[in-house]
Amino acid sequence: MSPGRAEQVAALRPVYRADLAEGLDRFFEPRRDTCPWCGSTRLATRLRTTDLIQHKPGRFVLDRCEGCRHTFQNPRLSEAGLEFYYRDFYDGLGEKQLAMTFASRTKMYVQRAESLVPFAPTPKNWLDVGTGHGHFCEAARTVFPGTSFDGLDFTDGAELAERAGRVDHGHRGSFPELAEQLADGYDVVSMFHYLEHSTEPARELQALHRAVRPGGHLLIEVPDPDSRYARLLGRWWLPWLQPQHLHFVPVENLRARLTDLGFTVVAEQHAEPHDPVDLLAAVWFALDAVAPRDDLPWLPVPPSRLQRILRAMTVIAGIPALLLGRLLDRLVVKRVARPLGLSNAYRLVARRD
Repeated sequence: MSPGRAEQVAALRPVYRADLAEGLDRFFEPRRDTCPWCGSTRLATRLRTTDLIQHKPGRFVLDRCEGCRHTFQNPRLSEAGLEFYYRDFYDGLGEKQLAMTFASRTKMYVQRAESLVPFAPTPKNWLDVGTGHGHFCEAARTVFPGTSFDGLDFTDGAELAERAGRVDHGHRGSFPELAEQLADGYDVVSMFHYLEHSTEPARELQALHRAVRPGGHLLIEVPDPDSRYARLLGRWWLPWLQPQHLHFVPVENLRARLTDLGFTVVAEQHAEPHDPVDLLAAVWFALDAVAPRDDLPWLPVPPSRLQRILRAMTVIAGIPALLLGRLLDRLVVKRVARPLGLSNAYRLVARRD
């Protein structure tokens, strides 16, 4: 660990210790006994897991509605929990790594933008909700050079994206709360892997309808809870991303809700949005769970020398499995993901009537 990071971790440790000293209960709302999508009381536990990425303490449960098949975190993170578990993931300690990851995905961003071309080849303006640092908008300009791109995010990412020139205007705040001032303002609104983070997906979809002008389009992409990988890999399936992902919407549910709001779905895609990382990520999660990683401020004590050696040996021993997972993801599974039901995401393109 670099000296700068070591100092950062040391400075954060007392803050995390104070947070954890108050207990974890305050990070969760009361458990629901009804489905937040359809109101059914027929709930069943689908998954129990931990934080496999940051390794922050806590156990998380995903319930599945036996009526509409909606999967949701139950109990859900409270406001304090959202702040605690997001902290140092997209910002702080995690900002550099996440920024590098997002910046390296240009090809995927271009493919997302191209999915709109058959339906709206020359949009005047576009709002990207959950834009982060605006890397999608930067890539999408190569497909739509005449389009003005705005970004919206509840963090300062949208403002940073504006300063970096990736978006023309960055809106910071809650989309449902900003929807009125954005009403009928955009030819296109996109949400890529945003809805699953929302505490209230219904409000986000209503805000979508408000922001898209009549005849305009939306692009929405989310993890597919009906993916066979979700069952085969269990808690090691990356798109579960607990505790940050709060809702997993089956495609039929999202189609129906958009129709009710006054949209016509003009395209449903599964193969195109599939991100070929499932096996690689599952192997990494399993290896990462064997031994503590580098020092983290929410761990009670830094890993010992013996633990660091054990971790290094574990990762080295797992390299063949990591390589095999990557090869299978890229060269085999990607080609058959759709027919075998392994696609880990789906995308809808819809027109506002």
